[in-house]
Amino acid sequence: MGPVRAWRDDEEIDLGPRQQRAVLAALLLNNGLRLSNDQLIGMVWDDPTPSAVMALRTYMYKIRKAIPELDLKSKDGGYTLRAELFDDCRGEPFEGLSSTYFEAQRVRIANERLKCREALLERELDVLELQKHVAAFPLRERSRALLMQALYRDGRQAEALEQFHQVRALLNEELGLEPGPDLRGIHAQILRGDLNLARRPEQLPPGLPDFTGRAAEVAQALRALPQTVGITGMHGSGKTALAIHVAHLAKQDYPDGQIFVSGKDIANELLRAVGVENPSGDKAALWREKARGKRFLVVVDDVRDPARIAELRTPGSALVLTSVRRWNELAGVVWLKIAGLTEAEANQLFRGVLGTARADAEAAVTDDVLARVSYLPNPVRVLGGKLAARPDWTVAMLLAQMERETRLGSAIPSDCRAVLAPLMKAEQQLTDQERHLLQCFARRDEDVIDVCEAAEMSGGDPGAIEFLLEALADVHLIEPLVLGRYRLPYFVRMYFGWRVPALTS
Repeated sequence: MGPVRAWRDDEEIDLGPRQQRAVLAALLLNNGLRLSNDQLIGMVWDDPTPSAVMALRTYMYKIRKAIPELDLKSKDGGYTLRAELFDDCRGEPFEGLSSTYFEAQRVRIANERLKCREALLERELDVLELQKHVAAFPLRERSRALLMQALYRDGRQAEALEQFHQVRALLNEELGLEPGPDLRGIHAQILRGDLNLARRPEQLPPGLPDFTGRAAEVAQALRALPQTVGITGMHGSGKTALAIHVAHLAKQDYPDGQIFVSGKDIANELLRAVGVENPSGDKAALWREKARGKRFLVVVDDVRDPARIAELRTPGSALVLTSVRRWNELAGVVWLKIAGLTEAEANQLFRGVLGTARADAEAAVTDDVLARVSYLPNPVRVLGGKLAARPDWTVAMLLAQMERETRLGSAIPSDCRAVLAPLMKAEQQLTDQERHLLQCFARRDEDVIDVCEAAEMSGGDPGAIEFLLEALADVHLIEPLVLGRYRLPYFVRMYFGWRVPALTS
């Protein structure tokens, strides 16, 4: 705001005399709306003369010439301008423009600025900033109420009560009024000691410093928000890391706070995050009440019950979900499926952990190591860290140990267990039939199999086998190709091939 000025790159554009700048300002204030000649003249001139019509046409011509980039159109004796606008809250709005219309706009924008400022102060409840604001606008009851709350929260109850007495005296002296009901209510709550202030949760875990890749998925998630975003993929694919990364990028759009929850009683954790301890009754309904009119960003990690998610959604807030299984029964969710990184991304992550020189010295062997874990980021990170801790090892030595470890039976070294952790966790959630089918699949020296071959190998009925294969595809342990055909990822084939002797010995 401030005076009406324009720049192209670093060079200021001459916008002409005051009335010409007023015409441009009126168009900008009515962005996207068609204004007739009479409407524009009434906005710019308080007492127009007949020559105002010709002057308006001249100003339009000069504005177009000065700023040809403007989307300024004329039609049926009127004008429309479309532009992207913002108020940086600097200076007096429309400085130098003096018509009745602009005086009214100055008052309107000043009130909007105060509301925006007080909304920000309410979120932060910073005593010093509130004291400055109250000093500048001593008769605004909202500002005074926020300062009383901030002082009370800091344990300064006497000072909070003194603020009420000050504003009451000022309102009586200046306006002959008593404080309004909101201010009186906060005063009474402080006296009783039961003023409950809403918390602004900031619970996002820190993002991974070596987060790598996923550019397309990140862009898709950011475009979709505040619509619910679901991230699905097998254990170890980096679903949680991606969700947290997206949440940190988007959090500035959710000023009421960010919440991270994982567990069965999601509604209870959400309520605790906003200051409701030991909630009872319909917790989901209570959460919807607390979240009404607010903008929270909520990350729910490892969703197990889609019904609980559906009842927690509120307008204005956003949900980012992670789940091994894609819950198709949840309406309105933009699902992102992730697997391993690309080969280039996995190499970038591995080199970042290990060091470029050592990885480049054995580039072909490095590629083999990463392919064996299907480029999944968690195993890649563990292998890079293991090798970094052994400066005298080569990548070929790591590969040789990986091959030996697949023949060790149940004696799993700790670092190998960390690499295999995603599949060990996945295996715990399988039925005996699903586990047996994966072992049969892994015995074959092929990565693609169809339903009939799976039934022959496992000795099961083709109809029942197809249901088992679909269940395994739902948790991303196999990849569906066309109807009846599936691919077994290298890492899964290696793991379940290794598990066969341990389980049948």
